[in-house]
Amino acid sequence: MAVPISQMWTVASYVLKQRLAGRKRYPLVVMLEPLFRCNLACAGCGKIQYPPHILKRQLSPEDCFRAVDEAGAPMVSIPGGEPLLHPQIAEIVAGLVERKKYIYLCTNALLLEEKLDLFKPSKYLTFSIHMDGRRKEHDFSVCRLGTYDVAASAMKKAIDRGFRVTTNTTLFEGADPEKVRRFFDEMMELGVEGMMVSPGYSYPKAPDQESFLRRDQTRELFRAIFSSPKRHWKFNQTPLFVRFLMGEEEFECTPWGNPTFNIFGWQKPCYLIQDGYTATFQELMESTDWSQYGTPERNHKCAHCMVHCGFEPTAVDRTFTTWSGFYQTAKATLTGRFGKPATTHTHRPSPVPSPAFIPLEQLSTRKAS
Repeated sequence: MAVPISQMWTVASYVLKQRLAGRKRYPLVVMLEPLFRCNLACAGCGKIQYPPHILKRQLSPEDCFRAVDEAGAPMVSIPGGEPLLHPQIAEIVAGLVERKKYIYLCTNALLLEEKLDLFKPSKYLTFSIHMDGRRKEHDFSVCRLGTYDVAASAMKKAIDRGFRVTTNTTLFEGADPEKVRRFFDEMMELGVEGMMVSPGYSYPKAPDQESFLRRDQTRELFRAIFSSPKRHWKFNQTPLFVRFLMGEEEFECTPWGNPTFNIFGWQKPCYLIQDGYTATFQELMESTDWSQYGTPERNHKCAHCMVHCGFEPTAVDRTFTTWSGFYQTAKATLTGRFGKPATTHTHRPSPVPSPAFIPLEQLSTRKAS
């Protein structure tokens, strides 16, 4: 795992403290969405499909600090939209660093190079760059030509200036395992600290509803990708979560592990499903009927979801609170393998039509008019 020892210790001690206190449900990462607007319009995204008056809204730094303090989790993920569009994002990050929260600022990196001077390198700050594959696959995924090259250049600048940089990759139906593996090689050559990979979730508002993976497809795809992992690959996620994606582990979803706070409040029950909002974190925890989520039998919206925000907290809890979880994590860390090796990759990607690309230079930053 490509995570600093200090961060691992902070998370491990926090998890053990919660379990010793008898808490079965506790937050691990606050998903802080300061705004929904973005400078990309990805076909698989449901976050930017709001009307203009909603896209104009944003959280204040005080709103962000209050939410993070209220939840008390050791880590904060700042997705969006595109967080670097927020005029006070540097103030938000500085306030969270001051609180000694481990921050993952999720960005497509199109604005990163010009915004780098707003931030200071810190063990508490990581730029988590949205990269959905090699040049062709990434540009296809975000529906705009040129984004891979801009992001890669910005990542190099950030790494050279001492910032922590990771990648987050979402895979959809039609992904080619061999191309994904070559993408991992490219990111390691670029010098990123670690990589995170997860299957996409079928947002109801997403323009493209045909490219989301079913559970059986997810397991087949990830088995093909990780059946013979390379030793130099480094991942910013637990080995148990990778094993879960491969079908080697069976997990229950723990949506309270990554609670989401945005311009509407605390989102029920998770980052991906919108079944109402609460004003406070305590109200979210106490008023949400968690038994109605997590499996296809409980909720049809959860039928094919295997996304990190629901299952990574489960994997973290298992890692630090069960002997089997600790053993499998240690084994994967020492051997570099996540499951049973396969002699061949059986997954066959579906043919993908040529996208209607929009050149980067022809599009200005997306604005809410």
